[in-house]
Amino acid sequence: MKIRQVVIIGLGLIGGSIAKALKERLNVPKIIGIDHDRKTLDQALSENIICSAFTDISSQLYDSDIVFICTPVAKTLEWLKKVIPVVKPDCIITDVGSTKSDLINEIQQMDSDFRFVGGHPMTGSEKSGFAASQSHLFENAYYILTPCSKSNANDIALLRYIVERFGSIPVELSPELHDKITGTISHVPHIISAALVNLVKETDTEEHYMQRLAAGGFKDITRISSSNPELWHNICMTNKHLILEILEQYIEILNHFKNHLKSENEEEIYSFFHAAKVFRDSFTSRITGLIPGTYELLLDIIDKPGIIGEVATLLGANSINIKNININNSREFEGGVLLISLPDKESRDKAYQILVKHGYRVIQRG
Repeated sequence: MKIRQVVIIGLGLIGGSIAKALKERLNVPKIIGIDHDRKTLDQALSENIICSAFTDISSQLYDSDIVFICTPVAKTLEWLKKVIPVVKPDCIITDVGSTKSDLINEIQQMDSDFRFVGGHPMTGSEKSGFAASQSHLFENAYYILTPCSKSNANDIALLRYIVERFGSIPVELSPELHDKITGTISHVPHIISAALVNLVKETDTEEHYMQRLAAGGFKDITRISSSNPELWHNICMTNKHLILEILEQYIEILNHFKNHLKSENEEEIYSFFHAAKVFRDSFTSRITGLIPGTYELLLDIIDKPGIIGEVATLLGANSINIKNININNSREFEGGVLLISLPDKESRDKAYQILVKHGYRVIQRG
């Protein structure tokens, strides 16, 4: 399937990664970038990822085979309306937004004759912007496609082909089912994470003991609270109705647990934790999920002069990039003194093998 020209609107983490994947994995000869930030466009041009750059719609878009709209959901429809008049009739327009129902409903009511297939790569990073983009961001990640009345079989087949070349796993869902799934496994967990952090903030002691001791498990389950507030405000407003439904279900589960605890129903309390453990243990670790993963190693070592430098030197000599390295002070539920954060699974696995080979006792996380 020959793709000659593609437009990326919004060269952030996702848009930049799509541009790099198209260039490196599909050899697309002409990629046009559109972004309000001139510095971002200049960086993409200097790296030869895009061949043309604009801060708004241009007539040069006409010969495009595909347009990826990689903007916040609230801006997608606005850009779509700008794109439709300037592209050829058989150009496929797609997006990457994490909510779909409202957008697809509006698109299906539009009288204009155009081609659209909803898209949502279920991956991300703790970092944002073009500088954080990478061509392998989509590897082993689900990439949801949400066809609608503006889609046809050939459009869907072409996007599936592209997604598979990205290294992703394409899955077709209705917009409604997509939003229910993402609301449950991504949107509400972000709300819960932020609520836990705010709970600590509001109930901490004057000495800030909670903040000081909030390591280990608490940091793991609240890590996603560091996500972009503007993004999550936007997501909550565009998936409001389903998020409210899911929050009601979650509150009901909490109320059931609270009542069992009040009545000291030991059997139900045990069952609550046991059922969660069994189901959680069935999750695969081979697939990238919606919430960015962590790739960490815990080393059980003796605190002695030079030990951190020794480990860092060993990994550096084997071309392994360390994102962060620090002492794990809160070890109530896990062993390991030295916590090493790595950029991806491949780096984590390679570092694990090297450290074990050199006699270190290592625990993998993420």
